[in-house]
Amino acid sequence: MGKRIGAGKRGRSPGRTAVLLGAGALVTGMLAGCATSSGLKINIYMSPEDNFQKVVDGCNVKAAGRYEIVYNKLPRGADDQRLQMARRLAAGDTAMDILGLDVTWVSEFAEAGWAEEWTGENKAEASQGVLQGPLDTATHNGKLYAATKNTNVQLLWYDDRVTPKPPATWDEMMQKSQELKGQGKPYEIVFTGAQYEGLVVFYNTLVASMGGHILSDDGKSVVMDEGAVKALELLKKVSTSGLTDPSLSNMKEDDIRQAFQRGQAAFQLNWPYVYAAYAKDKKADLPHFKWAVYPAAQAGMPAKTTIGGFDLAVSTYSQHKPEAFEAALCLRSPESQKISAINDGVPPSIESVYHNDVPLDPGKPASADNPNMAIQYPMRDAILAALKTAAVRPLTPAYQNASTVISKVLSPPSDIDPQATAAKLREQLGDALQSKGVIP
Repeated sequence: MGKRIGAGKRGRSPGRTAVLLGAGALVTGMLAGCATSSGLKINIYMSPEDNFQKVVDGCNVKAAGRYEIVYNKLPRGADDQRLQMARRLAAGDTAMDILGLDVTWVSEFAEAGWAEEWTGENKAEASQGVLQGPLDTATHNGKLYAATKNTNVQLLWYDDRVTPKPPATWDEMMQKSQELKGQGKPYEIVFTGAQYEGLVVFYNTLVASMGGHILSDDGKSVVMDEGAVKALELLKKVSTSGLTDPSLSNMKEDDIRQAFQRGQAAFQLNWPYVYAAYAKDKKADLPHFKWAVYPAAQAGMPAKTTIGGFDLAVSTYSQHKPEAFEAALCLRSPESQKISAINDGVPPSIESVYHNDVPLDPGKPASADNPNMAIQYPMRDAILAALKTAAVRPLTPAYQNASTVISKVLSPPSDIDPQATAAKLREQLGDALQSKGVIP
């Protein structure tokens, strides 16, 4: 989810403005795609990321004049990004070479025939050393359609002055929260409870942690098994416990971050970007801001936390596919992922990067001004541990439909009736899966 927060911040009403944006960008992109006196242009379309241009510049140096990668920034809103690319690809736009896809879009774009399959040496390089969870997000029907650029995973965040030891299970966390409430201390458990993608991510984590399934592994049928029902029971339990924020049903990532920083919450379940935000806003208290992997939904079973992130696909309409594959591999290479992780806070998808302690400027010692992964990512071991048991969201071309249904049926979480809600999800998700194509 820079702070792109792989999961969440998604509206569901793109509206006329996004359509106009798409039309304007179509003209701009076509102009950018034309060859100029400086040589061949390879256009990447991706969400805004503050320092991604540094990665692009480095890859252009390596290209040695054979082509120039041009970074075209999409709108900040995830729905607007997807809408703009979908409209252009539906029109067969040849100006788009590399597509920056949210991990939930790969199946959709592959099913539509817009993402080129990765094969041979390109596939081997794109897969080398990649953690299994992130790699799964880049596949559709057993084939690779994208290369992982970065991943993301939520952690449990707490203040060791309030809670010296992080809870290992949800029951333990709720018990500790109740004790803190009785002592008049910060006690709330805050998570993304608003009707949007963040609630879907949270529920998916609980389902996977209970050993359950929302959809079948191939994404073609609805399951909603016992684990999915148990997840509804836990979501209902915590939402009606009196231990959450009164604004739970309206809370998104930054709302829960701010609630924690204001001293209302003892525990927040959120993405790693909160560490940099805390360091900026409450630097004096930073030594007490701690993290751990998600608490287990069932004792003895590690939590399976839902991952986010972005993957890079090559458009089937690109007129320069060999160069586009080469450029995409450079943009998500281990070195590029390290630069993005240190500068923009996006967790790498390649495991070796977590252990790379060479600073950005290898000719100088590591420091706050010349950071390495150890300095910028003190929580890297927890992130890596979470990623090794991570869950992915249902891999289906109809994910946007399914996500809309889940967030609507689960909202507000306090109104959940586990058995009735499960039945409603089975029915409405079945209808959602009937629309398998991209909805531009």
